[in-house]
Amino acid sequence: MPSYRALDDLLVPEHTVLLTVECQQGVVGPDAALPELAHAARASGALANVARLVAGAHAGGVQVLHAVAERRPDGRGAGRNARLFRAAERLPVQQLSGTDAVRVAPPVEVFDEDLVVRRLHGLSPIQGTDVDALLRNLGCRTLVVAGVSANVAIPNAVFDAVNRGYTAVVPSDAIAGVPSDYTPAMIRHTLALVATVATTDEVLACFERPDGSVRRG
Repeated sequence: MPSYRALDDLLVPEHTVLLTVECQQGVVGPDAALPELAHAARASGALANVARLVAGAHAGGVQVLHAVAERRPDGRGAGRNARLFRAAERLPVQQLSGTDAVRVAPPVEVFDEDLVVRRLHGLSPIQGTDVDALLRNLGCRTLVVAGVSANVAIPNAVFDAVNRGYTAVVPSDAIAGVPSDYTPAMIRHTLALVATVATTDEVLACFERPDGSVRRG
């Protein structure tokens, strides 16, 4: 059951945005830089649930925004102030701008009306990017956060959203991290303190428009 506030009150389509985080080929695809994370995202069903959320958002009149992490081939502007950044430089698959690695990975689809925000630095899809300004221009009040990883980018996105005044909703079965038992523990002991936790099915039920019109608050 959802925690914090009733989903139906939160997920009004005209004030809701679905944010997919790093659901890109080089992260969750078959030839990903971190095979363990890619496997977790697929084996757990999280990536498939992200795809379901995207399809449901389009059907229900909810804006979709895809956040992609990438780097220039020359590394300009990229940080080296964390072990994660330095380790990423040595990975066999690089998230280089313009390559397949930074394309959104199937089964997640990108529609013409979607927004795609790419970042060259940092750990968060919100801090230091265009996401916050875009959300405000879209009239967003509730941000649904899905994707990877539960270790770094997802909690960063949730904290940044809450700090900027948005209500965060986390579909617990549409995020993944490593090891596999870390994700539910992180959700229970961290994200549930600041976000409304639900399932993909519960979120999709709120996206549905049985009469064919956008539900409004």
